[in-house]
Amino acid sequence: MKKALLNIDYTNDFVAKDGALTCGEPGQKIEQEMVRITEDFIKNGDYVVFAIDYHQKDDAYHPETKLYPPHNIEGETGRELYGELQSVYERNKDKQHVYWLDKTRYSPFVGTDLEIKLRERGITEVHLVGCATDICVLHAAVSAYNLGFDVVVHQHAVASFNPDGHEWALQHFENALGAEIIK
Repeated sequence: MKKALLNIDYTNDFVAKDGALTCGEPGQKIEQEMVRITEDFIKNGDYVVFAIDYHQKDDAYHPETKLYPPHNIEGETGRELYGELQSVYERNKDKQHVYWLDKTRYSPFVGTDLEIKLRERGITEVHLVGCATDICVLHAAVSAYNLGFDVVVHQHAVASFNPDGHEWALQHFENALGAEIIK
């Protein structure tokens, strides 16, 4: 079974103490696990996708503009990967099995070439890590499930700014999507 890692929105704006839409401490606590899992997938030659929220400044047409403060704005440091994960990406970005994916919706499958990239490589299982458990990770899981991929969520490498939403999403992954939860 071929697998891919979807590394979702682990950016300064979602994780740093002063991030525009930060998970704060819960996001910061998963840094080492994020780095370890990402490095393991890269080292194993598995497909690694950095699926990163992409917004333009003052975009009146994007639906998130009405829901959240400006975040992950093109060209700003808030959109850079948080902590050591930025270094992991920089060291490996030229490898054929490492892919940066700009996404403009919660799910990295919507409006992108992600499904095509996974199918071309014969990937049938997607592993999910990142932020926020109950928003972008959740929508990625639902999309992957609906497209027929097996879903694996790494519980100690997902975080949210909403503790109740985080717990609900973990249960939803397992109970409604049949996802494997790695604890």
